[in-house]
Amino acid sequence: MKFPVAEALDDGSWRSVIRGSGRDRRRSRGELPVRIVACRIEGGDETTMLATTLLDHRAAPAAELAALYHERWEIETAYDEVKTHILGPGAALRSKTPDLVFQKIDGLMLAHYAVRRLIHEAAEKAGEDPDRLSFVHAVRVMRRRIINPGAFPPRGPAGRRD
Repeated sequence: MKFPVAEALDDGSWRSVIRGSGRDRRRSRGELPVRIVACRIEGGDETTMLATTLLDHRAAPAAELAALYHERWEIETAYDEVKTHILGPGAALRSKTPDLVFQKIDGLMLAHYAVRRLIHEAAEKAGEDPDRLSFVHAVRVMRRRIINPGAFPPRGPAGRRD
């Protein structure tokens, strides 16, 4: 995409507009004012364009936004870990009541925490950064270590199976 400069700002960023595609673009509908920050990602040679709706360059300086870009991807990675590697690709929450959906989500979050905790402990012992250890590998190790996964089946109210 091209981001034409509507207004250059003191911190090196600029204001621009992202327009809709196709018919919306031809009719000048669907415009979103954005601020563009050009930055280099650590270890890379290319300039990356970061588009944000944080338009005030004094409240959110370009250098700060560029530094936080990596942090944004950490939460995306965590979502992927839960959805793809714990829940499984293409899986759906099939609980029949809102309470059971919340129960399933709580279980997924606890499982994610348990794996991340294991990774943290292993990284601490090895003197490594926990972000450098593989989530998928940790899940595989934990699955191999569970002797009887059906030993603790989920139970609903009054001990009924859900």
